[in-house]
Amino acid sequence: MFRTYQVFWNRLFQVFDACIVVVSFLVAWWLKFDSGWLPYGGNSPLRVYMPAILISVPLFLVANWVAGMYKPMRSRGFLQETSAIVRSLVVGLLLVMSLLYFLHLAQFPRSVLVLFAVIYALLVYAEHMAIRGTLRMLRTRGFNKKFVVVVGWSSAVQRFVRSLEEHPWFGYHVLGCVLPEDATEETVESLTASMPLLSRIGELDQVLSNQLVDHVLISLPRSDSMVLPHVLGTCEAHGVQSLIVPDYFDMLPARPRFETFAGMPLIDTRYVPLDDAVNATLKRVFDVVFSALVLLFLSPLYLAIAVAVKASSRGPIFFRQERIGKNRRAFTMYKFRTMYVEQTAEIPPAATVLTETKGGLNPSSPAEALPPAVPAGLGWTRPDDPRRTRIGRFLRRTSLDELPQFWNVFIGDMSVIGPRPERPQFVDIFKDEVPKYMVKHRVRPGITGWAQVHGWRGDTSIAERIKFDIDYIENWSWSLDARIFARTLAKGFVDENAY
Repeated sequence: MFRTYQVFWNRLFQVFDACIVVVSFLVAWWLKFDSGWLPYGGNSPLRVYMPAILISVPLFLVANWVAGMYKPMRSRGFLQETSAIVRSLVVGLLLVMSLLYFLHLAQFPRSVLVLFAVIYALLVYAEHMAIRGTLRMLRTRGFNKKFVVVVGWSSAVQRFVRSLEEHPWFGYHVLGCVLPEDATEETVESLTASMPLLSRIGELDQVLSNQLVDHVLISLPRSDSMVLPHVLGTCEAHGVQSLIVPDYFDMLPARPRFETFAGMPLIDTRYVPLDDAVNATLKRVFDVVFSALVLLFLSPLYLAIAVAVKASSRGPIFFRQERIGKNRRAFTMYKFRTMYVEQTAEIPPAATVLTETKGGLNPSSPAEALPPAVPAGLGWTRPDDPRRTRIGRFLRRTSLDELPQFWNVFIGDMSVIGPRPERPQFVDIFKDEVPKYMVKHRVRPGITGWAQVHGWRGDTSIAERIKFDIDYIENWSWSLDARIFARTLAKGFVDENAY
């Protein structure tokens, strides 16, 4: 019976959300002016603000729709739900304050808006968690299920079925599989170990007539593409939604993007959210503002480090090195110098150095030893490396030598958050040695990144680092950047792989 009321659940959410908007404003008003708990210097009667409260209801419902809060929750996780609520709150407040300003209606006191925001977020979150928990309980017990029939058998379908078995609260149940007429005995044996064999493709019409089916998942190899029109036509004749798993599924990214050109569907095999002009512009604005603030407010620290570097040994204050950035463009990256620059009496034995770096492959692994093509003087630093100056050891351990890179961020070479850039010599090597290495150059390199906050920095595996870089690039969001920023601050700038 729950299947018939999918629309009902959305309407119920909207009724609850409308009530929460009104209740949140009333509670915020009571806390500020009537509870006696908070000081205030006078206020207009509540009735003056009632038109504004009533106008806020549809605006917040629109904000909820824009934030995606009325989409099916079956496969949404905790972070996605929280992110949707925060987006809804921000968009809703902007809409309300803008409309009140243009209509010249009574503006809410700022303290009331702050209280409203907190109360609204808590109540909406509690509402969604309560309904989500109820639906999960019902789906786990067999109610409100969506029934799926699989056409074809592949590794992608096996992964899909395993995922559904691990998450019963999604509410999907696989009835069985329909195989092509020429399916081998080996395929049949592999299938029957996981789910029932319902029939062959020629009998799909009978399966959909005799079973209550919501979705048909099609996973046919290219050799069986001739029967695809028959399968799609049968699904449409029964009003059943069909979804196609491409035969080249394993070659697609985590979130492929579909576009249309001249009526022809196209698949972007490496969609990057930061390719979107709005996302890219907003991230660039953040980078410019944040880097300018760092350069301004930390200028005394920059000066102190510069004096210490100059006093530690002969040579320049800044270390300049060519790195590869967005779209494979080379740029000059700046750091505070932490090493000696020439062989003199003040330098410890065997400490001659031409360049310096913290990044690289893990030399402890034979498969990832320093490539022989790397010229002398381009090697990575080691613990207790004699090439470092005394102040250099401290700067590298605390990552303070990276501070000049905020200038790179300000002028557009880098971003505050993104994959770390590498030198051209190593890029030429890694692009052949590490799968998908060059994907990292689709975005601006960063001072900190998803790989770095997971410990993959300094003298660690490039292959593992790239996995995190690609995960960041394909799944970029403001919430992910916020998590990286928070983890960078929480862990501090000291790392065991920084030396």
